[in-house]
Amino acid sequence: MVAIRFTGNYEDLSTDRGYQFKFYCEKCRNGYMSTFKNSKIGMLGSAARVAGNLFGGVFSSVADGSYEVQRAVGGPAHDSALKEAVDEIAPIFKQCTRCGQYVCEPICWNKKAGLCETCAPDLDEEMASAQANAAREQIHEKARTVDWTKSRDVAQVSGAVCPHCNAKTQGGKFCMECGGALAPAKKACSGCGHEAEGSPKFCPECGARY
Repeated sequence: MVAIRFTGNYEDLSTDRGYQFKFYCEKCRNGYMSTFKNSKIGMLGSAARVAGNLFGGVFSSVADGSYEVQRAVGGPAHDSALKEAVDEIAPIFKQCTRCGQYVCEPICWNKKAGLCETCAPDLDEEMASAQANAAREQIHEKARTVDWTKSRDVAQVSGAVCPHCNAKTQGGKFCMECGGALAPAKKACSGCGHEAEGSPKFCPECGARY
């Protein structure tokens, strides 16, 4: 038998009922499925299964053994079905003479260059991609020039959620849902006037008792 070409990137979907193969582009990994071909032995097994159901399992052993028979003698039939599938799908694929990969012509083949788009990218696609990337980078650069925190007091200690109702604070001084104060209460030292957060017993600045 003549060697079967174009067989390094396929998935065998064959069963005891018949033969079918799915071929993948080695660049984009799109899959192209061949037409299902019935197996003569598989059809025999199906007939035996039907007979087994009709006659109370008289032919069940034949049906059960059909798959093993196919596995034992199905080599040439399988190879023939694979060759037919390759001939069917091959027109969709091109082999790049530079890298050797088989790629799908509709998506990954550069017709002008006669190479796959990995080796010879489509210049129009590259330009569109470069323009989109440049626009994205420019947006990031412009966004960095804007002061997005000018409406927020970053020196004020505030949690992400309101301690009273658990609503998101959004950086305000008071909760937008319940009106509660978001900043923790501060206690002023009677000795030096230092304001400390929480409920300290002594001033962290002068040591005086609150």
